[in-house]
This record gives sequence, structure tokens and C-alpha cells, in this order.
Amino acid sequence: DIRKLSLEEIKTYFVGIDEKPFRAKQVHEWLWKKSAGAIDDMTNLSIPIREQLNKDFLIRQMTIAESQVSKDGTVKNAFKLFDGNIIEGVLIPTPKRITACVSSQVGCSLTCKFCGTGRLKRERNLDASEIYDQVVAINKQAIQNHNIPLSNIVYMGMGEPLLNYKNVLQSIDYVTSPEGLD
Repeated sequence: DIRKLSLEEIKTYFVGIDEKPFRAKQVHEWLWKKSAGAIDDMTNLSIPIREQLNKDFLIRQMTIAESQVSKDGTVKNAFKLFDGNIIEGVLIPTPKRITACVSSQVGCSLTCKFCGTGRLKRERNLDASEIYDQVVAINKQAIQNHNIPLSNIVYMGMGEPLLNYKNVLQSIDYVTSPEGLD
């Protein structure tokens, strides 16, 4: 997955294939600002560069397996990951804000009595891109259903965010950086 590479690693890749290093910034913007779901979406790159990227990389996108909408506008999503695992993310509208509640792990290891996720076996941590994808999907739902973008993001979905601290922080960086969501 090309999204596992840092901007510097993408620059090194481009230099290694005799391309200009500025191409890395273009790709990085497509990944983290424009939320490209496929390398072929990167239309400011030439077709030969996109063909080379497609040979060397992929973008592992999650899909919405199911959504349930309540009367108050809350949307509960079951997201299917590239490996078939299912996680949950929720859009929570209120008069003053629109909140995304996203998952940080597949399952959870803490077995908190008040949480249904605690009854699930922890399978793995989510990558930063998988956390980011939840935010992007829920933001689209917020705009589509309520005509306003997200104002808050909470990491209280499946899993314990402090047990996946590095990837949670990286996902926050992607969402809030200049290259992040508009």
C-alpha cells in the first residue's frame, strides 16, 4: 500500500525510477488531501508514471458494508477492510456539531464491561490510512446528509486508541495537516 510510505520514502522511490522528486508531493496530496482511491485518479501524473505506480503499489480501500440511519440522523457504518475484517464508525449529528466516532483496532483486548467491543477478540491495530478512510467516509456522509462537514473526531469506536497510539497520531496528522481533508 503506497499510503504506508512517508513523503520522503515516496521521494526516494521517484528518484530511484529517474523521476523528479516533486512528484512525491503530488502523490502525497492525492493520497491525503484528495483521498484518491486509486492511482489512476492521480490525473496530474502522466499515464506512464501512473502505470509504473500501479505496477509497484496499490491503495487498499475500505468499503461500507452496511449503514444504518436513525431518526435523529445518526449513521452507524460497518466498514469492510481489505482483509475482510469489519470495523464500525459512526456519524453523530447534534445541533452544534457533527462528530465522527472511529475505530482504531479490529476488536479489542480490554474487555470493559460497558463496551460490546470488549467481547470481541482483538485481531490487529488499524493502519493510519484505515483510520483516515473512516474519517473521509463519515465526512462525506455528513456533507451529504447534513450539508456540513465534520467538526469533531473521537477515537472511541472499536479498540483502545492508546494501544494503537502511533497510527492514531499519524491519522490525526493526515486529517489536520495542510494536505489533510478540506
